[in-house]
Amino acid sequence: MQRSWQMVKKLGLGAIPILKLRESLLEESQLTQNYLVLSLGSCLLATFGLIINSAAVIIGAMIIAPLMLPLRGFAFATLEGDIELLRRSFISVIFATFLSIFCSAMVGVIISLPEFGGEILSRTQPTLIDLLIAIVAGGISGYAKIRPSVGDAIPGTAIAVALMPPICVFGLALSQGEWQIASGAGLLYCTNLIGINLACIIIYFLGGYARSNEFARTLSWGVSVILIIFLAVPLGISFWQLISKAKIHDSIQKILVTRSLVNRPDISVFQVRVNWNKNPPVVVVKARASNPIKPEEVQIVENRLKRELENPYKVIFEVTPTSVIDSSDEE
Repeated sequence: MQRSWQMVKKLGLGAIPILKLRESLLEESQLTQNYLVLSLGSCLLATFGLIINSAAVIIGAMIIAPLMLPLRGFAFATLEGDIELLRRSFISVIFATFLSIFCSAMVGVIISLPEFGGEILSRTQPTLIDLLIAIVAGGISGYAKIRPSVGDAIPGTAIAVALMPPICVFGLALSQGEWQIASGAGLLYCTNLIGINLACIIIYFLGGYARSNEFARTLSWGVSVILIIFLAVPLGISFWQLISKAKIHDSIQKILVTRSLVNRPDISVFQVRVNWNKNPPVVVVKARASNPIKPEEVQIVENRLKRELENPYKVIFEVTPTSVIDSSDEE
């Protein structure tokens, strides 16, 4: 083990002396006017981008969001037992979090959203993939901190891990009383925080900024691992549901266009929702069709889904009538 550790140290991951690194992290973790302005601005941009369903605006908000900076300081402080850095970084993260929740909730109350768009709903069902993204992005961010020559990677990691949008989704959902959406966004935010913290600790450790005995007894390491284990259960379930939903959508599309089954090419499916809390799960299919869908056709879909996915489902179609009109219809 000691020999392996010496080999890791020879890799030269740590490019900044530890005192210089601590001083830089202390500065980044300070609750300053710049930090507050950037937090407020990124929160408002992300909230407005979520409301108008604009990915470009949300990406802009993620680039200027400063939350990643104190998180790196928090990871280093827990690894080294640095109380001053721990206090500064913790206050900065908590203040920005509650400020963002409050501001996005106020915007939601003022605007009063009639419905949530895709950009909001996409941040309410975190999976194991989101945890892996947070770990990789956090690791790159930590590496960029100890290697200033790759500092340009920070905006990319900020976009990848997306810390600000889940907070804003949480605030918007609270303002509309959508507790299920709020809980999903909150879980995504916590997933990102824990993944980043663990990844930064590992990078600092590999960089030689802690002795092995310090690393072994650090509270953050143990807590992060335990929390990730607990997160793996709901995130794993969510990932399984996401895969199952994709299979259901694909199966329904094939069933509707297969001549030997339903033979309804006039039906266009544009959304599939699954309520996993029901037994059997209820599949709500939003579709457009030029002719009504008969109950026996729905039964065929249910039977085929049961056979293909080895699980019974209750299928409900919500159909919007459509008609095709061109110039040849003119009298």
